[in-house]
Amino acid sequence: MQTNIPRVDISTLSAYREDDILISRFAPYLAIHPNLTLPHRHSFYHLLFFSEGGGKHTIDFNHFDVKPYQIYFMVPGQVHSWNFDGHVDGYVVNFSSSFFQSFLLKSEYISSFSFFNGITPESVIDLTESVQQPVLLLFEKLISESQQQNVFKEDMLRVLLMQIFITIQQSISNKQQITPFQANPILNNFQKLIEKNYLEIRLPSEYAELLNITPNHLNALCKEHLGVQAGEIIRDRVVLEAKRLLVNLNLSVSEIAYKLNFNDNSYFTKFFKKEVGISPEVFRKKSMTEK
Repeated sequence: MQTNIPRVDISTLSAYREDDILISRFAPYLAIHPNLTLPHRHSFYHLLFFSEGGGKHTIDFNHFDVKPYQIYFMVPGQVHSWNFDGHVDGYVVNFSSSFFQSFLLKSEYISSFSFFNGITPESVIDLTESVQQPVLLLFEKLISESQQQNVFKEDMLRVLLMQIFITIQQSISNKQQITPFQANPILNNFQKLIEKNYLEIRLPSEYAELLNITPNHLNALCKEHLGVQAGEIIRDRVVLEAKRLLVNLNLSVSEIAYKLNFNDNSYFTKFFKKEVGISPEVFRKKSMTEK
């Protein structure tokens, strides 16, 4: 989906990096791209590990205090911005959606990690003391290996990234509950279908048909596991995209309504106000004052 929110591609971030992977220490990365502190989205997976510094990091309107040994996992399409307090450093890794596909038999393996589910609060992790140094050493190996020139370089990067993912997942699995979307295959597929089709498909009955179940069954599953109707989950995804677009001052509310496939501006405004409690214009003003 194309929007006018600045969308960053890996190949535009550094001319000497491959299109599918970028690995860098964070301080020089930020120095080269200071504009990335403003709200923007990525076309790739984005991983940030802070080793020093502080400030604020906002992902899809969730605010976090930056601190050492904190790691952020972001999926393509999420909107985020930074407001750092003084010097910060760490590591940044960007990799394309296809980077692991030729390496793994199960092409959707990445989505099995809980921190790559696109649910922001579950994608920001404070590393436990037992894994802080092991993860730090793995990032150092990533930096070192990314500077090598050999035929197995990218495979080694994939292996090291997998070590990082598995180490972190194991460290949080004992204290982190499995989400309903992870636990129930139908709800998991429902979430994926919404992500793919929310601009065109808004009715629970249409999603139920794609899932080969009845609308009543879909609603019952949502009520039992999530506590809400299926329609609310669909509307929440539309609202999230509306919020993402509203932080871009170059788009009028009417243009946003069109991009989100609403028939007219007034219908979009009524929808947004009903779901959020304030008008799109008020939300935009509030989001600007919170920066």
